Amino acid sequence: VQVVESGGGLVHPGESLRLSCITSDLGDTPYPMRWFRKAPGKERELVASIGSTVNNTAYADSVKGRFTISRDGGKNTIFLQMNSLKPEDTGVYYCYVLGHSGQGTQVTVSS
Repeated sequence: VQVVESGGGLVHPGESLRLSCITSDLGDTPYPMRWFRKAPGKERELVASIGSTVNNTAYADSVKGRFTISRDGGKNTIFLQMNSLKPEDTGVYYCYVLGHSGQGTQVTVSS
């Protein structure tokens, strides 16, 4: 299984980013997938998850109302729309599926 995260960058507080997670070798069955983030000096945090059906989503309290996780139809490709970004959202964001993740994508929110 290959997992590739992308879409990170350096933004100012209040701006938006859209992360993508593309997988391969998973076939056509949609699997539950998750976004985690790791900030320096902090524990890894589960940010958002999406089940096999598009309506089954969950979010950390710290991102509710600002982040939206979505899936590309029935595929194992997911997105994380991040709005109203805050400095505390800074970190490396990883996509997980079936115990696999990629190299992550860096998100930095700074004025």
